[in-house]
Amino acid sequence: MSLRLPDRWLWDFWVVRDGPDYHVFYLQAPRSLRDPELRHWHASIGHAVSTDLRRWEVLPDALAPGEPGAWDDYTVWTGSIEPGAAMEGEWQPTSDSGGWRLLYTGTSRRTRGLVQRIGLATSDDLVRWTRHPANPVIEPDHRIYEALDPAAWHEEAWRDPWLFRDPLSGAPHALITARVADGPPATRGVIGLARAEQWDHWVSLDPITRPGVYGHLEIPQLVQLADRRWCLVFSVPGLPDGGPPPAEIPAQVALRGTHFLLADSPLGPFEWQSHGVLLADRHGSWYGAKLLPGPGGSLACLAWLLHDRDGGLVGELSDPMEVTIGPEGPRVGFP
Repeated sequence: MSLRLPDRWLWDFWVVRDGPDYHVFYLQAPRSLRDPELRHWHASIGHAVSTDLRRWEVLPDALAPGEPGAWDDYTVWTGSIEPGAAMEGEWQPTSDSGGWRLLYTGTSRRTRGLVQRIGLATSDDLVRWTRHPANPVIEPDHRIYEALDPAAWHEEAWRDPWLFRDPLSGAPHALITARVADGPPATRGVIGLARAEQWDHWVSLDPITRPGVYGHLEIPQLVQLADRRWCLVFSVPGLPDGGPPPAEIPAQVALRGTHFLLADSPLGPFEWQSHGVLLADRHGSWYGAKLLPGPGGSLACLAWLLHDRDGGLVGELSDPMEVTIGPEGPRVGFP
């Protein structure tokens, strides 16, 4: 019983656990648009809850685009949420107290949706969300990351923040879909990194992956595996122009869907030699997969269903899939 909305497509999502409850937040748009590509410009953030990752109760929407003139008055897109209880660590600014924190992507009509930024919203109950007055709180350093240049790429990529804490310092960090400022335009895609000095003041750091393979790496997630390795999960639509992979890079990087890289540190670097496929094929059946502890404690995988056999958009959430961990990383049982 996957989560399917009868009148809306569902795509990128993130999950947070509150006691026995799994809360899934997802991008959604009306199926009445007919053209699936239009969904990106008519998106809001939906919300549902489950205890078993199979049967879902839809709750009130979390966020819609902001008021006219706001930094996010055109779109609100993918984000992530930090658990309400403050984590242990040395990072203890005065603003680090209680509540749930949502980092999310926004674009404005003023920039025609071409410039992506990251904002912060807070909640006491995961249902009612309040935007931070200092939004957007995370912007790229253009000495490291690409500024809008239509000759190089169709947008200024700075989206899909994955919020996590550095285990050593406790400082909040965000993984970000980004592109470096230099190099061949078709393969500048990286997972960018930012660190919070305060919740409303972040600094850009060097990316934790190297460019040279993809135009962009989307929807990142960071998970520590049972063997203590760190797994960087991300999704890709395939190689630029369908060309061959770079030399010494596994041919499986061409598959469309969710991939991963492994490292010994959460801050990387994550090298391409550790590449593996989580859930991908040439057709693009699933996308945006996430790893999370299942109700029984074992690792599970959720993804959203992208294409049917005719190439049409499915736009719904999968049932949980079993995950095993081996020397080469996580492996998903066929759904």
